Amino acid sequence: MKPFFVGLCLLLCLSSFAQDIDSTWFSQNYTKKEVYITMRDGVRLFTSVYMPVSTAEKHPILMERTPYSCAPYGAGQNKPYWGSYLKAYCREGYILVTQDVRGRWMSEGVFENVRPFNADKKGKEIDESSDTYDAIDWLVKNIPNNNGKVGVFGISYPGFYSTMAAASNHPALVAVSPQAPVTNWFIGDDFHHNGAFFQMDAFSFYSALGGGFGVPHPKPISVAPDPVPYPDYDSYQFYLKAGTLKNLSRYMGDSIAFWKDLMAHPNYDAFWKARDARNATKNLRPAMLWVGGLFDAEDTWGAFNAYKAAEANNPGKSFNKIVEGPWYHVQWANQDGTHHGNIRFGSNTSEYYQENFDVPFFNYFLKGKGDVSKFAEANIFFTGANEWKTFAQWPPAEKTATTMYLQPNGKLSAEKPGGDNSFSEYTSDPAKPVPYDEEVHFTRTRKYMSNDQRFAARRPDVLVFETELLDHDVTVAGPVIADLRTSISTTDADFVVKVIDVFPDDMGHNNVDIYANEDPVLPYPMGGYQMLVRGEIFRGRFRKSYETPAAFTPGKIETVKFELPDIAHTFKKGHRLMVQVQSSWFPLVDRNPQQFVDIYHCDEKDFIKSDIKIFHNGENASSIILPVIR
Repeated sequence: MKPFFVGLCLLLCLSSFAQDIDSTWFSQNYTKKEVYITMRDGVRLFTSVYMPVSTAEKHPILMERTPYSCAPYGAGQNKPYWGSYLKAYCREGYILVTQDVRGRWMSEGVFENVRPFNADKKGKEIDESSDTYDAIDWLVKNIPNNNGKVGVFGISYPGFYSTMAAASNHPALVAVSPQAPVTNWFIGDDFHHNGAFFQMDAFSFYSALGGGFGVPHPKPISVAPDPVPYPDYDSYQFYLKAGTLKNLSRYMGDSIAFWKDLMAHPNYDAFWKARDARNATKNLRPAMLWVGGLFDAEDTWGAFNAYKAAEANNPGKSFNKIVEGPWYHVQWANQDGTHHGNIRFGSNTSEYYQENFDVPFFNYFLKGKGDVSKFAEANIFFTGANEWKTFAQWPPAEKTATTMYLQPNGKLSAEKPGGDNSFSEYTSDPAKPVPYDEEVHFTRTRKYMSNDQRFAARRPDVLVFETELLDHDVTVAGPVIADLRTSISTTDADFVVKVIDVFPDDMGHNNVDIYANEDPVLPYPMGGYQMLVRGEIFRGRFRKSYETPAAFTPGKIETVKFELPDIAHTFKKGHRLMVQVQSSWFPLVDRNPQQFVDIYHCDEKDFIKSDIKIFHNGENASSIILPVIR
């Protein structure tokens, strides 16, 4: 072909990629191929490959491995990449690949939830990292016109598979972005926080009544079974009537294998330790971009802590960065990142992330386009101040551990309390647990992560401690430590600690009415708003060890000390800082019977009231420890 015609073809190709991306454009510029890729043990994994028609240049491969289906299936049935920010990758001419993981949807084999990483695989032994290695190896050798460079990304469960992909260290894999990655299902993600069982998420995810994820796929399927209707659409009532986890298990039946695993492993045993994705963060060769949401109700913990593990396990690694924005689960991949519930951010933070982090990251490492010199080690959005900040490490080196003591009469200050036997007390009644949200709904709301806590502050079984009006801004960056001195009248209890930003009384209403996405904001009285910045629960029996729970001695003062997930927030001058303490968070978390029994198999008669004392005196001073930067 003569140079003139080569140039003309290239110009026409570039022109097509500059056009607006819609379904017509996509069908004209991409072709789809469905293939089965054979793994080292002979199992075949179903894979959808979308390839640019243009051959004017070689194309990088961007891959997602998922348990949620790479539908739509069939020739001419295209995944709607044009409907999200991923259209930027279409415009850039990426080969886009989605794969059903082993045992899910159209793939063969047996599915295993959060399959453990095996660092010492031999022969035909497999894990998710080896499946990724084998898939990448096939793709770079068999997909025409690829440039030999592969990137992997995924959100939530696909974020877990992204972490596993990074551990494969295939030489063609140069960039990986685990986003809200499932990392540890006992300590902080999805189904347990500090050993407390998040029943709403687990039940709705696995049961046929909810998402049906746990329904087995004995053979490849392309269409999901219809969900079974719930008997009640008031979540508080439904779970209260169920009474016990044993009764919830009856709804599950006998076919949901992982629910049985949840019920069979109440402590942090070898089962859970093997399923900690941080095991796969050693010797990572690809460039890593970890992404998470500060208000992610599902996987707030994973992104921060997988990133920290990768930092610790790869000293001197040139590119291991983190981005955290003010988002609910997946919000950074949506079009509207302007608000979370009633809290507004002053800009579209999702678009900012997509344009400044996600696309530039993969373009640089897969195409050699642009630069990543402006990527800091930690790129964090601070609510309250509504601004992006950058740091050379996370948590920031310049943070100072600042202790705020719980005081008599509901006060909170940096001054250590005096006295001999000062305490605040409440009765935790399993028959009337503290709700996590004041609205009536069934599906767990994502807005609770920043919702107004005034409804809880009014209850007698919630302790409230707050500062005077702040005379200067207080910026907190990193994990918060709750350090409680407590005695209880029973042998077990849960402890919920909430860090709250109390807005000035003269704030007025949030006079907006936005339905830009499924998270509408209606006019709401913001004067005195108690914004949940971070809340976390701790199951008291694990105060000494997650592996070996211990009963409380009734009436004995003990320490319950635990870490709340990282926060990035500025408490503005004129606001107050509040701490709430309670012992239930229902039905988000299952009820603790408040006796040292097997919670997963106990009976309704085992649930009893407990009198909880939180001490604030010279000898036993309860506090929270804030990582403050100045």
